[in-house]
Amino acid sequence: MQKIAIYGASGHGKVVAEIAKLAGYADILYLDDGINEYISFEDFLQKNLQIPIAFGIGNNYIRAKLYQKCIAHTLEIKTLIHPSAIISNGATIAEGTVIMAGTVINTDTKIGKCAIINTSSVIEHDNIIGDFVHISPQVACAGDVKIGAYTHVGIGSCIIQGISIGSNTIIGAGSVVVKNINNQTLAYGNPCKTIKEISQ
Repeated sequence: MQKIAIYGASGHGKVVAEIAKLAGYADILYLDDGINEYISFEDFLQKNLQIPIAFGIGNNYIRAKLYQKCIAHTLEIKTLIHPSAIISNGATIAEGTVIMAGTVINTDTKIGKCAIINTSSVIEHDNIIGDFVHISPQVACAGDVKIGAYTHVGIGSCIIQGISIGSNTIIGAGSVVVKNINNQTLAYGNPCKTIKEISQ
């Protein structure tokens, strides 16, 4: 019986656990440092369970911190891909990333570490999606789009061909991105416009 630990027991964590089950992990252990009914990371280490970990945390910065904790303890990090996702053989997906149901990822796209590519998103050819990015449900990225680390793209947003979006940036829900967006920026709208700079 394959076992896996899901770090995060919220709704997002439950969705990730369902993907793990579809990938053949019959025994799911939830880790959550803030909820008493679940095992904490420290208890997990003390038990020396020697099972892989996947991330069920939606917040990019928290997910990154937990990833670094796991790497520091040389734990095995799993990438999880829903079986309904369509992923080109020419795409590259780094460790710890979760690809959810109905997603399409086309050729020569590179997805960074511990990204979330959420339900029914389309990531076209030659995209570069940075580490710890969250692509929300039903986002469409045309070809040759670049999205920097820690950026969150809101639900239903569209990004046209060749656009670059910086790191540590938030793109609001339903935005249509037709111009490049800088680092550490809050932007939204149709067309998407910079609203303000944000601190990391």
